[in-house]
Amino acid sequence: MAKVLTEEMVSSWKEWVSDNLLIILILVMLLLILQDSVGDLRRRWFAAFVNWFNKDVDVKMQELKKDIFADLTSSVSHFPEFRKSGGLKILEIGVGTGTNFEFYPEGTKLTVVDPNPHFKQYYNENRKKYPNIESEEIIVSTGEEMYMVPDDSVDVVVVTLVFCSVKDIPRVLRQILRVLVPGGKFYFLEHIAEFDTTRHALRRRIQNTLTKSGVWPFVFDNCHLNRDFLKDLTGTGFSMVKAVRFHNHITHPIFQLIQPCLKGVAVK
Repeated sequence: MAKVLTEEMVSSWKEWVSDNLLIILILVMLLLILQDSVGDLRRRWFAAFVNWFNKDVDVKMQELKKDIFADLTSSVSHFPEFRKSGGLKILEIGVGTGTNFEFYPEGTKLTVVDPNPHFKQYYNENRKKYPNIESEEIIVSTGEEMYMVPDDSVDVVVVTLVFCSVKDIPRVLRQILRVLVPGGKFYFLEHIAEFDTTRHALRRRIQNTLTKSGVWPFVFDNCHLNRDFLKDLTGTGFSMVKAVRFHNHITHPIFQLIQPCLKGVAVK
């Protein structure tokens, strides 16, 4: 029965694409033409969207993060002044609205980087709730260009749902290695390309179509549905990488496209 339903879905999807091909091509061309002229408007929209997503859709992701970051509170800083307080020096790349505050131990000094300046208002609202964390103002920069963060300066780097949109994955990973102290940890949670193409071949095709057409990256600030950075991660130079691919439990009809995920930790 499930196979019949899947075949019917594939047939229906192909028929819809065939019937609306001209409209789809026109929309893609318009999106590409408008991409540069509405850049700031797109970033404002994306910041507002992420704020909504984190409140109404991202509950399952937050549950996953609790498991990933569980050992942060028992981690010991490499910096003597932070060992006394039990805090850590943490860098978060792509901080967005600041949804990861709740996972950081008290006494932490948090440095944050994000290329979208319109996250500031949402980030500031969240940081007020955690006065025992010394959170800095957002450094408006990309992970590729965060040279203002010194070498060997943080215990932990956190990146969640960001590698889908960066321009140069290996370069960001090299920057993470640079800023981590020896023995420092990199925690990550990312949605990736569908890896189970036996059971979810249709999802993989939709991911590829929406990404290669430019539609999804245009709407969601350069987000790519068909990436998987595990190969880049294992080839960067970390002394240890623990990672697992899995499917999250987001049930929203549209965001089932980001059910395939990669989570884990790497050590410098």
